Amino acid sequence: MSEFTAHVYERPEQKRSWDRPQGTTMAQWIEGRIARHETRRYDWEALKFQSDFDPKYRRAQMRYVGTGGTGVAADSNTIAAEHFTFSTMLIPAGHEGPMHLHTDAEEIFFVLRGRVKVICEKDGEHFETVLKERDLISVPPGVYRGEINIGEEDCLMCVMIGSHKPVTPTYPEDHPLARIKR
Repeated sequence: MSEFTAHVYERPEQKRSWDRPQGTTMAQWIEGRIARHETRRYDWEALKFQSDFDPKYRRAQMRYVGTGGTGVAADSNTIAAEHFTFSTMLIPAGHEGPMHLHTDAEEIFFVLRGRVKVICEKDGEHFETVLKERDLISVPPGVYRGEINIGEEDCLMCVMIGSHKPVTPTYPEDHPLARIKR
């Protein structure tokens, strides 16, 4: 048995979100692990504290697996997360996601529609790139990241964070959102 396999299977008493509930059929079990688009809604409230501070931060999250890194405590309309979260983010033209830091997990942005400028910073170094449709960036933990919709249409991107319950992100000390309570 590999070290990974031993780690995953050595705790049989611990129930995982992917374990089949006792008394369910295969169809019931797998159907419960499907998140259909028509049952999702855009959550414009998840990051409302940011857009209340400055309307340029207005954007919406649509959750599929877990609650993501937005600070939403629970969402009963998602598939429970074991190792990552997955959502889509809608960023209106000209709006942005402020610079923020995840200390515990990498974060992936995959652009489905639109153009977004991604800014990364760490230890005084700065990097910028533009992502277009079907481009992806994986930002390591400990690197500040922000995104700006530089297109003329809404930007739609998938966001995946490599933790089932990410630590709430923080902002650079000199960023005005660093002083705001959620």
